[in-house]
Amino acid sequence: MQTKAAILWERHAPWSVETIELDPPKLNEVLVKIVASGMCRSDEHLVTGDMAGVSPEPPLIGGHEGAGVVLEVGPGVSSLQVGDHVVFGFLPACGRCPSCASGHSNVCDMGAVTATGMQLGDGTSRHHAQGKDLALGIGALGTFAHHTVVNEMSCIKIDKELPLEKACLLGCGVVTGWGAAVYAAQVEPGDTVAVVGAGGIGSNAIQGARLAGARVIAAIDPIEFKREKAMEFGATVTHASIDEAIAAMPETTWNRGFDKVIMTCSVGSGDVLGQAFWLGGKRSKIVVVNIHPTSEGTIAIPAAFLTFFEKQIIGSLFGSGNQRRDIPKLLELYTQGQIDLDGLVTKTYTLDEINQGYADMDAGKNIRGVMVYEH
Repeated sequence: MQTKAAILWERHAPWSVETIELDPPKLNEVLVKIVASGMCRSDEHLVTGDMAGVSPEPPLIGGHEGAGVVLEVGPGVSSLQVGDHVVFGFLPACGRCPSCASGHSNVCDMGAVTATGMQLGDGTSRHHAQGKDLALGIGALGTFAHHTVVNEMSCIKIDKELPLEKACLLGCGVVTGWGAAVYAAQVEPGDTVAVVGAGGIGSNAIQGARLAGARVIAAIDPIEFKREKAMEFGATVTHASIDEAIAAMPETTWNRGFDKVIMTCSVGSGDVLGQAFWLGGKRSKIVVVNIHPTSEGTIAIPAAFLTFFEKQIIGSLFGSGNQRRDIPKLLELYTQGQIDLDGLVTKTYTLDEINQGYADMDAGKNIRGVMVYEH
């Protein structure tokens, strides 16, 4: 079949929206009509090359936060049928590797397969344009398209009454931020928490810290609009810079430093992480969620204080969560009014407006842009 998709033909180029050829699903695969796709910063890293070596090379179709309706199931599919509504999880889990077996499906060995951008089952492509096979970006999903073919293990079935244009955000940003606070940082009632970067992921880290019972949540971001939105999501105080937050610690943390520091900047920086290290108090957890360029070889951390103050630096992928557990859980919290998905969506776009959407993101105009597709 033919459909439309946004293709990255080379690094540092705009997304090109054009017609592609899409093969039918094969063993354990499904064809999905995508209704909405979040515009996550991680896909911008495909453009810049910050994820070189751990993501496919162009030409590729981007997008990993998607939700849609199953149109066709291939042989061997047992958990889905035509008409089901699904959210894509960008971290497919095999259930058998050591990580999955130990309860850490977010670092499943399938990650090495998704890094190729090819289909998880046979390593070939279902997406083609201009006579070339197209890879799929993060998670081997390709949600910057009106239709895609993905493996069954990448799909989480949800209730048909839930709005897909909001549910799509559960595929990455919401669980990543919420889980960073609840699972990785292990925020407890009464904790003081600093969130460095109040965009799409940081906003959800704030929501997670609020639900976990933090008494102080400091949102740190240079953009006033994001600081204002952070207060709506549960921040108790905001700062325009890390230096400003450090200067205010005698009042915000009773001069003890923050119990938890969650790094959710747009692009990770070793220097910024080294600066944020000073936000943490004794036995604090500094959780690194944002993606650092793979070319960055070092971070500036005074190692002695890891010992003397027992500070911990913790990496977190997908909020250290589990897509089959946490996507339904957070959708239930949304229906109960405990998680705000509506407020995350600043503006919606069409597929043809993808480059404008990312320009708005770079300009700090959006918490999260969402592309809603008309068919």
